[in-house]
Amino acid sequence: MMRILLLFILSVIPGISLANVYDLPEKGSSLIGELQEHLVLKGDYFQTISKQYNVGILELMESNPGVDPFLPTPGTKLIIPTQMLLPDVPRKGIVLNLPELRLYYFSKNGKQVHVFPVGIGRVGRETPEMVTKIKARIPNPSWTPPASIRKEHLERGEILPPVVAAGPDNPLGNYAMQLSYGDGSYLIHGTNKDFGIGMRVSSGCVRLNPDDIEWLFNQTKYGDPVRVINQTVKISTEPDGRHIIEVHSALSKSDSDIQQEKPVTMTAAIVNFISQEGIDSFKANDALLAQNGLPVNIELPEPSLSE
Repeated sequence: MMRILLLFILSVIPGISLANVYDLPEKGSSLIGELQEHLVLKGDYFQTISKQYNVGILELMESNPGVDPFLPTPGTKLIIPTQMLLPDVPRKGIVLNLPELRLYYFSKNGKQVHVFPVGIGRVGRETPEMVTKIKARIPNPSWTPPASIRKEHLERGEILPPVVAAGPDNPLGNYAMQLSYGDGSYLIHGTNKDFGIGMRVSSGCVRLNPDDIEWLFNQTKYGDPVRVINQTVKISTEPDGRHIIEVHSALSKSDSDIQQEKPVTMTAAIVNFISQEGIDSFKANDALLAQNGLPVNIELPEPSLSE
């Protein structure tokens, strides 16, 4: 009931973030949030459910393997992935972890993190890893499609104008933030389409829901740090002793490997983490194979008094 009331309040008060907002954990901890469950009703499908909880479609699919995203069976209980480990980077400014298709915004008061689903670059037009900053903030942006994109549209029988003016037909939406990386062609922006958030659909830019980009735009300023990373595996030894691992599917590098299982890249830190004394190797292996994007406690259970 409280969540329904909160969603209603957020929907009617302008300028309030629709992100999932979490208090930053205590020192030495990386775990935030709680998992939720959603009971599928008639007429539900993953796009409507992802909007209700403001999570990405692909992360919802990752957390609920085997469930038809277009026709989930009524009565099915879905896991809503609203618990996660923070990425292993400085907790400052904007952090985007590509395999998660999540953008983290660390508030300037140092107390909260706002988490948004995002659309990123498709295969062949990948969003690059980068450490950069906001170069410009552009309300009501116009769009100048590059020649390569105009050519792609022309091959599909669509003619793009040299410049798309600001307005309802502009795919950048109402707000854009230009990044300093490269020639400045990468943007964090909104959208005019009811599709693509939490998916790999863009030409390399980062796409947010209209309400999310409006809120984020108003929190940021020129020079704020932006970091785009590629962490498929996140690990944490929590202050209470739990050893937690969270594994996401690696990004496909070509059309041919989209449907293929991709092994996790095992860094020395990950190998050392799962090789520690007290780790359940079966749980660790299951997490690395399942790649369901959910935090898993892989410590061995405490021996019972009867043993």
